[in-house]
Amino acid sequence: MTWKKSVMPKSVYRRQLAARLRELREDSELTLAEVSGRVEVSAGSLSRIETGDRGTTPVLVKALLDCYGVNDEAVREDILDLVRADQARKRPWWKKYAAVVNTTQYGGYLTLESSAVSMRSYEPLLIPGLLQTEDYARAIITEMRSDLTARQVEALVKVRLRRQELLRGEAPPKLWVVIDEAAIRRHVGSAEVMRQQIEHLLATCEQPHVTMQFLAFELGGHAGLYGSFVLMDFPNPTPEVVWTENLTNSVCFEDPKDVERYADVFDHLRARALGPSETRRRFRELSKELE
Repeated sequence: MTWKKSVMPKSVYRRQLAARLRELREDSELTLAEVSGRVEVSAGSLSRIETGDRGTTPVLVKALLDCYGVNDEAVREDILDLVRADQARKRPWWKKYAAVVNTTQYGGYLTLESSAVSMRSYEPLLIPGLLQTEDYARAIITEMRSDLTARQVEALVKVRLRRQELLRGEAPPKLWVVIDEAAIRRHVGSAEVMRQQIEHLLATCEQPHVTMQFLAFELGGHAGLYGSFVLMDFPNPTPEVVWTENLTNSVCFEDPKDVERYADVFDHLRARALGPSETRRRFRELSKELE
């Protein structure tokens, strides 16, 4: 398996734009060198635009569309919309927290998460960030990030809470989460913090776009013991990706074989986990234990 570190993955819009421009050039039967001579941009720059490693401008894209003989105004406008959308994402809301977001290699994940139409997440040790209460988030960040100042911890708490607005928007992504019992049993903060956290999970379960499953201890060993991961789906034709984290970096898998492997593991986990209704029952039991 190839591990690829992605500090700042390409935006969904840029990836779509790259694919469209490459397809149009190939349809016109032009090489990068030929296009370079016509629009007076280096072949290397054009290649990076076609792979999504470099952004571009409406002026250059209009020149490329002219070069490729694209005259349909609807098609041109769709492609230019992708350019504008990618440019608009250069200053996302989390930029104001750049000092701590970059320190934690968090920005790349936020870029993907904010554009996903569905996510499948497995967490063996912690409550997923999108489902954490403020008190739980503060307690877990404080414990896990002893290198941060109190102000930096508070900044990350604000980022985590702001992320959760995704689930309350007009068109929220579908979220399917499998949470190991260890994440629920481990006391983060006080017993009251954990009770409120479990009550928050119960409330979130009621949202139609959220599916939650509990992976109980009694189910024994399983394919998810390697660690947490998130599968993210995007609007067509952008392919699905997998995001994982460890102590020192974050890794984004884009190879279809890697993504398929993680998807198979997630299917294994949700097949073994308790169903949504049984999950809610177990959450209620655990909440009562903490009263």
